[in-house]
Amino acid sequence: MTFRQTAETGRQGYFGGQAAEDIVARDYTRRHYVVAAQRWRGKAGEIDLIVRDGEALIFVEVKKSRDFATASTRLSRRQMDRICAAATEFVAGEPRGLLTDMRFDLALVDAHGAVNVMENAFMEA
Repeated sequence: MTFRQTAETGRQGYFGGQAAEDIVARDYTRRHYVVAAQRWRGKAGEIDLIVRDGEALIFVEVKKSRDFATASTRLSRRQMDRICAAATEFVAGEPRGLLTDMRFDLALVDAHGAVNVMENAFMEA
């Protein structure tokens, strides 16, 4: 594989990931959640999507693959820890701070753009 092919594959993956995040954001909006942030970046890392459910926050990691089963295997413990650390940074700016109700969802997107949200998929270790 040449550098050019590698760069093109990386670019396709990046834009595919962005498209999957946009699909998931629309899914949450359709279900009457309010999108607070997309691709939010803190010192600990990036959170794909943050949505509000009243005063509660939902931190969403989006994984895209050809099918839901494969996508579900792409979330590592290290990523979960990074997302939890970034979420702690985000809630520091909320009125209730660390007392803010929150959950961590895993949103899976398949090759056809279908979405499967796993609510409370993981917790802080």
